[in-house]
Amino acid sequence: MPDEKRLDLGKLRTKLKKHIESAVPGINIDYCLTCGLCASGCPATDIEGLDPRKFLRLLVLGQDEEILKTNWIYACTMCQRCKYACPMGIDVGRIVYEIRGMRPKEQRPKNLQRSCDLQKESNSTGIPNEDFVWVVGDVLQEVRNNEPGWANLAAPIDKAGAMYYLNQNAKEPTVEPEEMVPLWKILGAAGIDWTYSSKWWDGANYCLFTGDAMDWEMTVRRQAEVVDGLGCKYYINTE
Repeated sequence: MPDEKRLDLGKLRTKLKKHIESAVPGINIDYCLTCGLCASGCPATDIEGLDPRKFLRLLVLGQDEEILKTNWIYACTMCQRCKYACPMGIDVGRIVYEIRGMRPKEQRPKNLQRSCDLQKESNSTGIPNEDFVWVVGDVLQEVRNNEPGWANLAAPIDKAGAMYYLNQNAKEPTVEPEEMVPLWKILGAAGIDWTYSSKWWDGANYCLFTGDAMDWEMTVRRQAEVVDGLGCKYYINTE
């Protein structure tokens, strides 16, 4: 093979590594000592035949195609145990996030991408906002009617000027509405002045897990705009 072609191949094999080191401030993948401490506490170790140490070695050795195709990046929880175990402080979870975002949307896990797409429209389960409002009111009334001592329980929606804004995992009003009640009771017993909103109320952010920074930012910004619009001072993120 001519020398110039060998050089081109070498550049190709380091393309992904260079991108990661450019995109993630302060990270240097070459600092990896291959000690395996990252893998020892990783909940995704040996899923898809990989662990954080093997993942980094693929990256260092220029196995870009294998990294971009492996589904291990979706087994990784990005919990950062590896970062705190690593004597060199390499944040594998942050690298995984960057690589997830490089996957074309049609090649991402379908349910994950679908939840993100739905959330960009309203919420991750796709239920209409009016259904959320109705479910909250219906469950609240049932508690008031059937549970002694909770006749005055509150679950306000769009209460302007409330001290605290509370978001909600969309799964609960969709399929487990009774699971919302314990937190209402805690807030009520503590005398907390709080409110839900009738739009952008979903507290999950599946767009974080797709690795798409623009989608992630959009879902966070829309919630922040609702909180500011209601005039709430504090934001309680149930996630």
